[in-house]
Amino acid sequence: MLFGLDPILIALRIPVLLIVITVHEFAHARMAYHFGDSTAEKLGRMNLNPINHLDPIGSLMILLVGFGWAKPVPINANNFTSFRSGLRWVSFAGPMSNLILSFFSLLIFTVLYNAGLIAFGGLFFSFMQQLIMINIYLAIFNLIPIPPLDGSKILMSFLPSSQMRLYQQIERYAPLLLLLLIFSGAFRIIIFPVANSIIVFYDLIIGLLPGI
Repeated sequence: MLFGLDPILIALRIPVLLIVITVHEFAHARMAYHFGDSTAEKLGRMNLNPINHLDPIGSLMILLVGFGWAKPVPINANNFTSFRSGLRWVSFAGPMSNLILSFFSLLIFTVLYNAGLIAFGGLFFSFMQQLIMINIYLAIFNLIPIPPLDGSKILMSFLPSSQMRLYQQIERYAPLLLLLLIFSGAFRIIIFPVANSIIVFYDLIIGLLPGI
């Protein structure tokens, strides 16, 4: 059961957590650096050390329910060469990195499985499933436009300045709102169907590749 409390699944999610969180936050930091903000780099966050990126509650959510959040990368948007473009692409970089990682994980999984190198139901089989799906769940979850998730900053990058400031005021209530939506099951109604559609799309693309 993917979203149960099976100790084996939780154990498998630990290395998955370290991978997906690290890639996600590094992507934010690297994109910020590209747009002229070196804040994360100076504070030691533009690296692939997972310890620097783990948030206790967000990490626990990933282990227990499959999606959550990391410690936000420190960003100073005033340093961006283009404020709105920087805010938009820096925010999108994290989810985008997880979608890219999930696609290539599925591609590797498909090649290995078709070659008979992965046993159905084995530990590595389950690990790859977790790696693929948690990357997708994390990407979708972070694109939801509720502060401080990445989706809220992407949305703000399109808003007029007055509405942007008003939208930022919601952020103080966001942690409670996020936990409420997670434990009520509301997010699952959004995330699961979208994730299934992404998997179908990935399968379609991989099916078009020669020799697979």
